Amino acid sequence: MAILSDSSDWGCDLRGRDLARRTVSRRGFMKDGALALIGTSVIPAFLHRSVMAEVTTAAANKKKLVVLFQRGAADGLNVVVPYREKNYYSMRPSIAIKQNEVLDLDGFFGLHPALASFKPLYDQGHLAVIHAAGSTDPSRSHFDAQDFMESGTPGIKSTEDGWLNRALGDEKLSGKPSPFRAVALGTQVPRALAGKVPAVAVANVANFSVAGKGQQTSALSNAFQAMYDESTDAVLHGTGQETFEAVKMLKSADPAKYQPAAGVVYPNGGFGNSMKQIAQLMKANLGVEAAFSDIGGWDTHQNQGAATGQLAGRLKEFSEAISAFWMDMGADAQNITLVTMSEFGRTARQNGTGGTDHGHANVMFVLGGQVKGGKVYGKWPGLSDGQLNEGRDLAVTTDFRRVLGEAAYKTLGSKDMERVFPGARVAPADFLDFV
Repeated sequence: MAILSDSSDWGCDLRGRDLARRTVSRRGFMKDGALALIGTSVIPAFLHRSVMAEVTTAAANKKKLVVLFQRGAADGLNVVVPYREKNYYSMRPSIAIKQNEVLDLDGFFGLHPALASFKPLYDQGHLAVIHAAGSTDPSRSHFDAQDFMESGTPGIKSTEDGWLNRALGDEKLSGKPSPFRAVALGTQVPRALAGKVPAVAVANVANFSVAGKGQQTSALSNAFQAMYDESTDAVLHGTGQETFEAVKMLKSADPAKYQPAAGVVYPNGGFGNSMKQIAQLMKANLGVEAAFSDIGGWDTHQNQGAATGQLAGRLKEFSEAISAFWMDMGADAQNITLVTMSEFGRTARQNGTGGTDHGHANVMFVLGGQVKGGKVYGKWPGLSDGQLNEGRDLAVTTDFRRVLGEAAYKTLGSKDMERVFPGARVAPADFLDFV
């Protein structure tokens, strides 16, 4: 049997990209007038009035959209396994998930065993799976593919804003919008939220200290205080001063003491902490409508592992953090739609180093109180040699924009899909109807 190898790295060294995301800069604080701060469970009266003054489709219906990006290209074929597909096992002699290890979904597909915490959500009808989903662009570059998925315009590098920002901008808005309407976990506003609608970036709520409080103030808080003192920007002064005062008042409640719902334990690590903070911000009734976070470590060129190993570790943290978030939200989970995405999948055949290289189609998850879960959606293209994309990858049968478009349409109330995904011809008639 031929073992596929890929000598190129297609921009696999994500450390440079990650470094830019970790760097403290003005862009880290500000993006189209957005503050890179906030979160706790106590709301000053004036901020409560500000939040309640906002009237959008999502706010009126108390709907919230959470978007999660698996950076590095997750191996969808080992995430949701087509274990009845004969060719799957012949192409992956050492990394395939054995049939007796798969968590069966429908007699053909099954979850990787590390996704055990997803199985009850699927069985309860809250979790839907969309397989063979992905971008129409053939790029195998991490950077280009991620950019295209976040901009929502595959193959077009000139798009300045992100699809999620456009989706929020398509909502009807009257009154004063909440400064926390769109939240991203990280030091910078992500590509998906770049645009005219203000977004908030939160690196770590618990570690943020407003300038001068305590003996060891963070570089982030000191830099923000300096920006506030020196700035003439209206977002920080005048009407924006109210928001800054809210930051100090909210911080005084010590958000580090946030306690998840009884019995809920988030996994240790950055992603688990991000999901806990999203729950914290949403439960604080700050007017959050859209939240974005990401998790890296999916670029498994070497030693990917099968039921255990590198990929299994990522999947365990990924699924347990999402499941903890779901349980933590309690009754409010009924109003949440959560969708996951990754820039592309991986090769159908394993390579010579026990891993997989950059592929094409992948798997997406949609979780929510209104989701018609317990089903694998999409058209399965097959894994025979003649069915593979370019003879090496799972083929795309569902454009990822159809999935994101339906989530935005039915959760945020974004009706103009041409505005959200220009040129994609995404229409309600083309939705998968998972919500």
